[in-house]
Amino acid sequence: MLKNTYENYCMIRDKLGYSDYKVAKETGIGTATMSNWKNGKYVPKSDKFQKIADFLGVSLESITNGDSDDESRQYYVNEETAEMAQTLFENKPLRVLFDAAKDATPEDLETTYNMLMALKKKERGNNVD
Repeated sequence: MLKNTYENYCMIRDKLGYSDYKVAKETGIGTATMSNWKNGKYVPKSDKFQKIADFLGVSLESITNGDSDDESRQYYVNEETAEMAQTLFENKPLRVLFDAAKDATPEDLETTYNMLMALKKKERGNNVD
């Protein structure tokens, strides 16, 4: 189980373009814990697995059992939107858009929301709820 969970995690992590360091930093899990897990010396406790799963946006079972639920948990409804998001993510200067909301003030988020809604309204030529 030890090696399999790390391999499952690596497949998901790599697919999303993260490093162990980034996952450790964003989840508050120590880099030593990640290293010990990688080297087969430690199995993270369920609360740490859950933090990792939450950060990666997957189910706990995806990491612990390798159960792939990518199709059922696809984030974007529209495939074209998913492709554009991936393009943005792969463009390092634009990748900041994915992290911008973490430290944003409520006012900044509201401004961003209003701008996006105005764009949708303009695109559709009507009011957007």
